[in-house]
Amino acid sequence: MRVAGLLLAAGAGRRFGSPKALVPLHGKLFVDSAADLLRAAGCDPVVVVLGAQAAEVRQQAVLDGVTVVDNPHWDTGMGSSLRTGLHAVGIADAVVVLPVDTPGVTVEALHRLMALAEPKVLARATYDGEIGHPVLIGSDHFAGVMASAAGDQGARDYLKANTVRHVECADVADGADIDHPSDLMRRSGGA
Repeated sequence: MRVAGLLLAAGAGRRFGSPKALVPLHGKLFVDSAADLLRAAGCDPVVVVLGAQAAEVRQQAVLDGVTVVDNPHWDTGMGSSLRTGLHAVGIADAVVVLPVDTPGVTVEALHRLMALAEPKVLARATYDGEIGHPVLIGSDHFAGVMASAAGDQGARDYLKANTVRHVECADVADGADIDHPSDLMRRSGGA
């Protein structure tokens, strides 16, 4: 099974105060850490969708071994980035979708989802029963997800309307989003 990785890193990070792709943690930008994570898990290809301050992200980030695409409509929300990224993935049996602001996701969590990969699958990570990221989308669902992805909803409406396997990952990962600088302070131990 060929499982692509799709990193959504186009947002302006309005609540955070700057694009989260450019946020440093432990000496690496979020966008580089997340792209490296998808590559380390064996995703092929890895597609990174940029938008807000894309030129600055390209200048500061390493982004080795990945396909970088720009979403010219990034300001309309995550849905347009999801559509842009799925178009860029090309032929794959499934894609793992990861937002750039979930630095606690691990290779182990990705592998749990990737183990289910096949064209008909829809699966998402849960953390102590709470739904989170990453999300695994089989290729049979690409067209439906692209048709329904709008605003900041991404694939949410499509996932609600279909059967989704929930994969518990709290024992191997932390699915918390980093939405505010205080979230990052807690993650980095107050540094």
